[in-house]
Amino acid sequence: MLKNPFKLEKLKILVYKDEDRTQKDGTFEVMFNPESYSLQYGNVYQKKQGINTSSRSAKYTLTKPEELSLKLILDDTGVADYGGFGFAGASLVGNLLGTRDVDKQVKKFLKLTFEMDGKIHEPKFLKIEWGNLTFDCRLQSVNVKYTLFNRSGQPIRAELDTVFIEDIKDSKRIKLEKKSSPDLTHTRTIKAGDKLPVMAQEVYGDSAYYIQLARANNVNNFRKLKTGTTIKLPPIEK
Repeated sequence: MLKNPFKLEKLKILVYKDEDRTQKDGTFEVMFNPESYSLQYGNVYQKKQGINTSSRSAKYTLTKPEELSLKLILDDTGVADYGGFGFAGASLVGNLLGTRDVDKQVKKFLKLTFEMDGKIHEPKFLKIEWGNLTFDCRLQSVNVKYTLFNRSGQPIRAELDTVFIEDIKDSKRIKLEKKSSPDLTHTRTIKAGDKLPVMAQEVYGDSAYYIQLARANNVNNFRKLKTGTTIKLPPIEK
């Protein structure tokens, strides 16, 4: 289906119950598209420095997940729907008709993005879509600021300063990293019930790679993994 070229595309936060983002559980569409957004990238380097030295080499430790910062506006003044009346007139019309309930909208946003889901025992998985921006993420923080109120003291405008942290599955991340040598720092501690085929499926996206995983760790009997031991997870050529 062709999109209407004259329709304003709104930023959407798609909500899922699973890491693969196949079980959709709702959508939060913003009222006003943000004027801007920022993406933060960061590397971490070791901070240790020798005694009686004036500097040190920047030894790479890790790359932090990307962070997306957005300011979202929720408004019940009626400006969005009745702009021809001017701000004062729109506010009156909006309050009379109750076009939107800011408090309910804030609670909906928190329920979809922040609160723990009782079935998965953690907040839901998110995907933000707007124009060329597609960002798999989880909500890291949100600061809700109420800025306008009606005569009854009910909030009719709120600003949500949000920070979303990038969320990429291990198998996808490994493909993106394209490491050419074994990464001995990427390890996993064996827990009761762990199996190499399942681990290979989770990390590499294919259970068949359990053979290479067994060879890399000198495991003779992959069906009996000793709890508490450490398994190396090297990049595997595909």
